[in-house]
Amino acid sequence: MSKRPRQDYLDKMRNLAMGTALVLVGAALNGTDALSEAANTGAQISDEIREFCSNIADAAKDRRYALQVMELEKLKKEIDARVAKLEAKRAEYEDWLKRREEFMAKAEASVVDIYSKMKPDAAAERLSAVEPMLAASILMKLNTRQAGVILNEMNSKSAAKLTGIMAAAANPQDPS
Repeated sequence: MSKRPRQDYLDKMRNLAMGTALVLVGAALNGTDALSEAANTGAQISDEIREFCSNIADAAKDRRYALQVMELEKLKKEIDARVAKLEAKRAEYEDWLKRREEFMAKAEASVVDIYSKMKPDAAAERLSAVEPMLAASILMKLNTRQAGVILNEMNSKSAAKLTGIMAAAANPQDPS
């Protein structure tokens, strides 16, 4: 730190101390009137400050409230936009699901039709190779005469397993 700024600071402090001392000496020479007048002036300033603060408190409260309302409205708009996006996605998903189910029903009908036109021994061989639940569902959709002939062509273990699955599916008490 250079000596000049420090010297300036010390000069300012001396001037402040001298001013304070002069005020106190003047108050002492004039008696207690000057001191009481200074106290009254201080009280008056304090009252003015208090009044100013109370006047702006309501305005500040109103401004805070207005800012909160604006923020809430902004958040509401954002939420509404997100809800709209979600609704659009849900509608899109429902449409996709409907198209998929229609396709699956058509594909399933085609598969059943294919197996119904196959020779029983070939159908039995193919159905023995697929997943048992799928094979059972295909057999359930064939007419009973065709399903019986195909089951007759299967080995007894596979036929018994598929018959058990079909019987369980037909039981209204236990759909599993």
